[in-house]
Amino acid sequence: MQKRNKTVAVIGAGDFIGGEIAKKFASEGFTVFAGRRNGDKLAPLVKEIEAAGGEIHARSLDARKEEEITAFLNDADKHAPLEVCIFNIGANVNFPILETTERVFRKVWEMACYSGFLAGREAARLMTARGEGNIFFTGATASLRGGSGYAAFASAKFGLRAVAQAMARELGPKNIHVAHLIIDSGVDTEWVRQRRIEALGPNALDNPDLLMPPASVAASYWQLYQQPKSAWTFELEIRPFGEKW
Repeated sequence: MQKRNKTVAVIGAGDFIGGEIAKKFASEGFTVFAGRRNGDKLAPLVKEIEAAGGEIHARSLDARKEEEITAFLNDADKHAPLEVCIFNIGANVNFPILETTERVFRKVWEMACYSGFLAGREAARLMTARGEGNIFFTGATASLRGGSGYAAFASAKFGLRAVAQAMARELGPKNIHVAHLIIDSGVDTEWVRQRRIEALGPNALDNPDLLMPPASVAASYWQLYQQPKSAWTFELEIRPFGEKW
């Protein structure tokens, strides 16, 4: 374990992708600040990282609230310089357009777009003061195309991509790497497995190469972080080799 003199903030540290990101960066010597809506659910992640010799600070976080995001990132930066901020909130829902209520549409936008703007802005505020840093956003297939039933989700993800792209153009010359990672695949979680079975039948999971392990997403974020500034990626699309596209 390397000496911990920098932090990574994981906003949306869920049981799968977010948790794996936290574990990967902790294993590489980062102090992890992990936030999710219900902070009590972070207990297993805290136990696993600390058992491996890592350091993690976990808390409940409503990323739609400006004051909570600001406090969360400021606390991370005070502990040690905020080197990486990863926004990983999903809000993937499917509703036919006539069943998409005003409340659903607004809530999905708040979770997947507005909160990403808040996280990116506040991370940039801390990083520009030092002239370096990394801000990464988790995208999805819906970041590039709207599918049937995904008006709310796709519009939010389109918006998040636009926020990320605008930030990358503005902050890149200031030595801050902003990247948008598009996961063009189902991720191997229990929820996705059940949805696949419901939609495609009992043989839907026969091919293990069609779902992406969360650890593979974390590895992709680590690769983005390691890129030299002379060859930064703004947008990275990842999918399993068995995925048709």
